[in-house]
Amino acid sequence: MTLQLSSHVECLDGYSLLSRERLNNEVNFEKAEAHVAASLREGADLRLKVAGNCGRQIVEAALLISDCLAAGGKLLLFGNGGSAADAQHLAAEFVGRFVVERLGLAAIALTTDSSILTAVANDYGFERVFARQIEALARPGDVAIGISTSGNSANVLAAMKQAAKQNLKTIGLSGKDGGLLAKASDVSVTVPAANTARIQECHIAIGHIWCELVELDQRLRRLAA
Repeated sequence: MTLQLSSHVECLDGYSLLSRERLNNEVNFEKAEAHVAASLREGADLRLKVAGNCGRQIVEAALLISDCLAAGGKLLLFGNGGSAADAQHLAAEFVGRFVVERLGLAAIALTTDSSILTAVANDYGFERVFARQIEALARPGDVAIGISTSGNSANVLAAMKQAAKQNLKTIGLSGKDGGLLAKASDVSVTVPAANTARIQECHIAIGHIWCELVELDQRLRRLAA
């Protein structure tokens, strides 16, 4: 079986993906499948590294989240690009449900309202798009969750600074060396990698683990009440 690709697709990570000897540009499946296996192995190895290096911080963050929600607070999540998508994804898991049938848990992604984002960016600059929403929506006891693969996104850092000013607890989810976000967070979870895609894959896995731990903890709190 062969897959037809356009002739401009010629290489993948330094090796030829198309068989140049063939006139119809068929995929070299052996090399393509080797790349698939290598990418998945890289992601799996990184997850194991995160488990060894970041397990305690992941649990500490989950406890902050669960304590906040149990006390009637809310989560405020934000990031750019793929991290914005992660913020929205996780807010949906908390408000809807992850696995356990339960009451909704308060979580807001600050990345979804195009009118607010464009108004604040236009009037105050893009660096303020999340900080202004923290200023307006956050209350003491809430938790701000900033997501940045580099750890240095200016608008994420500005929001974390504003959150601290308003007595919120802060969780930073970053990559590489953690950047400035790690220093600005009460709890920092840093995925030790340079590849943005692999970092993002770990970020959503960590977010799902938070959902699992929080749902379990909330259930145990209700049973103990």
